[in-house]
Amino acid sequence: MGNLLCCVLVKQSDVAIKERFGKFEKVLNPGLQFVPWVIGDYVAGHLTLRLQQLDVQCETKTKDNVFVTVVASIQYRVLVDKASDAFYRLSNPTSQIKAYVFDVIRACVPKLNLDDVFEQKNEIAKSVEEELDKAMTAYGYEILQTLIIDIEPDQQVKRAMNEINAAARMRVAANEKAEAEKIIQIKRAEGEAESKYLSGLGIARQRQAIVDGLRDSVLGFAGNVPGTSAKDVLDMVMMTQYFDTMRDIGAHSKSSSVFIPHGPGAVADVATQIRNGLLQAHQTNA
Repeated sequence: MGNLLCCVLVKQSDVAIKERFGKFEKVLNPGLQFVPWVIGDYVAGHLTLRLQQLDVQCETKTKDNVFVTVVASIQYRVLVDKASDAFYRLSNPTSQIKAYVFDVIRACVPKLNLDDVFEQKNEIAKSVEEELDKAMTAYGYEILQTLIIDIEPDQQVKRAMNEINAAARMRVAANEKAEAEKIIQIKRAEGEAESKYLSGLGIARQRQAIVDGLRDSVLGFAGNVPGTSAKDVLDMVMMTQYFDTMRDIGAHSKSSSVFIPHGPGAVADVATQIRNGLLQAHQTNA
């Protein structure tokens, strides 16, 4: 029906290429357009002005001899003022774009090590975009954006990289664990030292209290009982402690304590030895 009325409908976001007797005439914009076929006019084809995306997979080798597959996503569209160039100058724009992507990626990636490829993927994408935009603008296409969406090394290389990463993390974990154990041991040693210090203070105070108590007992006994000396009081105290000890030993059937020599008379000998030792030490200090 449209051909009979010499009318052509061009959809929104599209343009149509009008020819007359096989020669380019004009670009038809969206809407109802008059194409008088009786004088040789006809529509040679349509072009979409929508944003298009092309994903390109390129296999190449890095500087450290690792084969990788780089996936680039190219977003492009037809320039309205150069629609005729886009229609007539390129028969297959996607193949042309792929060729430029292959050329740039295979020129950039072999200069980088595998780790650097991952780190500099934005620079690679920028190089591809600049080269494509410079080349495709002459053919009526605008490159809007280029993205490197995936870098896929060989499976064995990926496995090796994962093992290296896992080993590095285990090494860090082991260092942290050793450091934590070191801190625990230091704190435990500090606690033991503080405990022994406080225990020593307690023992010293206990002994001081015993000495003070004995002194007070000796002075009090000597003052209340005329004719007694400090030696007599100490002998009596040691004898009393001896019997208290024997009573405690007898109260426990499983006790393994043994006094040699055994007998009440031996207490005087022990007391004499202790007293002589104290007197000698006092004379030496004097």
